[in-house]
Parts: sequence; structure tokens; C-alpha cells
Amino acid sequence: MSRLLILLTLPPDVTEQYRARLGKLFPSLTVDVASQKDKAQAALKDADILITFGQMMKNLDLGLEGADKLKWVQALGTGLDGITDQPSLGAGVTVTSLHGVHGAPVSEAAMAGMLALSRDIPRFVRNQDTQTWGRWPAKLLQDKTVGILGIGVIAEALAPKCKAFGMNVIGVTSVKRPLANFDSVRGIDELPAVLPQLDYLVLLTPYSPATHHMVDAKVFAAMKPSSYLINVARGGVVDEAALVDALRDKKIAGAALDVFEHEPLPADHPFWSMKNVIITTHQGGFCDTYVDLAMPILEHNMRCFLAGDTAKMTNVQRAAS
Repeated sequence: MSRLLILLTLPPDVTEQYRARLGKLFPSLTVDVASQKDKAQAALKDADILITFGQMMKNLDLGLEGADKLKWVQALGTGLDGITDQPSLGAGVTVTSLHGVHGAPVSEAAMAGMLALSRDIPRFVRNQDTQTWGRWPAKLLQDKTVGILGIGVIAEALAPKCKAFGMNVIGVTSVKRPLANFDSVRGIDELPAVLPQLDYLVLLTPYSPATHHMVDAKVFAAMKPSSYLINVARGGVVDEAALVDALRDKKIAGAALDVFEHEPLPADHPFWSMKNVIITTHQGGFCDTYVDLAMPILEHNMRCFLAGDTAKMTNVQRAAS
């Protein structure tokens, strides 16, 4: 009999949806649920299967030491940092992701960031709290240029939304190819030449040693003083100290940040007090239908695992060796 650990630091009603649905589909499966480090460490010792987010593993500073029975990790996100970069991850463990389900929620989050910055929605909310009647001109998205750094499922969902607002869309990627809804696609080496053209820079590139702090002081220096940064990728892609300086020195106009190098964002971080920064709490993909989006992949992969047919799993990012 297989044993599953669902490790999620989410509202209990969300976690319960995963437990209840998987329990109903696979009644022979023993399911444990944990949201805290000590309980998770104890449960991992007996788990064959782990369902979690890599970021939550990082937030809890939770390793896989002692998880000797573990055979499969199903990440509930696309990014695998926090899982595949763990030195204690055994060679016999298969890792799968939810690649392909984030197009709608994360692209909408990026649009929300652009609109909120352009219309200075946070200022309206602050004024509402003090009953202050203030007016200022909105910056239109129409006829503006957005650069999307990292082209995958999310970028391909974001580009047509940007085009619907009348924007010019430039993609920046490691593999140049013609794509629908992009006015041009440029290589990573062309990023310095692209930056001065942009009104918005949206980050969607995965985090890896190669992308660590790739958005740094040189990038901000090349951007327009009127431009905005939207990060719905990973916090480590941005040099946050350089971003703080760029925002304070008005090298860029503002930023909408959904992800951070350290999460939760420390209470003393300068971002909290910056009026040209919008902070959301790693909410990009977290939506009302996320469990529905995830379940087809979870059910398929669970059936394959229980049947001993891991070769037919979906989104295998690391095969057992």
C-alpha cells in the first residue's frame, strides 16, 4: 500500500480538496497532510509519494533527509527549485510538474500588475482609506511596448492579452522562433538592445543558476525612467538590492512583484514601504480553479505510479535512475 504526503502551506479548505479528491479516486492510498516542518519531517519517513510546491519546501527550510521510501514527487507548480536542487533527493525518485496549467492565471496576474501600475490603483486605495478625492491621468497600455523575458506556456497566453490592449509585444528567449501574437522574438543576447524600447518588462523566465540575478543594475540602467517591472517568475531572477536602488533613484517608475528571494518577504524589507511597488504574495498562479486545473495531471500520474508504469507519467522533469 502506497502512502502519500500532501505538504501545503495553503488555506485548509484548499488542501482538503486535494486530499478528498485523491482519496476518493484512490481509496487504497494512505494520505497524510502537513503544513508545518516538524509534522512534514515525521511523515516523510513513511511516504512513497510527496505532493507539494518547491517554494513551500524552501519556505519551510525542509529537506528530504530520511525520506528513504520516497519514490515520486509531484510538484504543484512549474518551477522545481526547492525540489530538484536538494542534495538529499535520492537518485531513485521521479519528479513531475504541473507544466502547462499556468497560462491563464499567471498571464492574468501579469496583466493585473501592468494595469494597476499604469493607473496607480494602490494610490486610489490609500486615498479611499483617508477619504481623499484625488485625480491623475492614467497611463494607457494601448500603443505601449511590453517585453516578455522567457517564452513558454504563460508567455504564449499573455501575448494575445497584450495584443488585445493594443500593445507592441517583444519576446526575449533562449530559442528564437516565430510565434503568434509576438511582434518580434529576440535572443537573450539581444536583451540590452531591447530594454530601452520597453514600457513594461514582464519576467517569466525559470529560475536556475544561469538566470540568478540576471535582472540587475545594468538592466535597470538600460530601461526607461517611465518603465515598469512585473515579476511573476521567481524572486532569485532579480537582484533585489539593485531593484531597490533603481526604484529609489527613479531609474524605473515602479514594479509589481509577486515573487521574492526570501518568502515570506521579511517585515523590514524596503519594498513594503515603497509607494511605487505593488506586493502580492506569490499569488500569480493561485486561483479559484487551480485544483481543477491540477487534477487531470495528478490523477493520470497517480494511476501510472500505482500501476508501476512511471514511463507513461506526464511532465516528467527528473526520471528515477
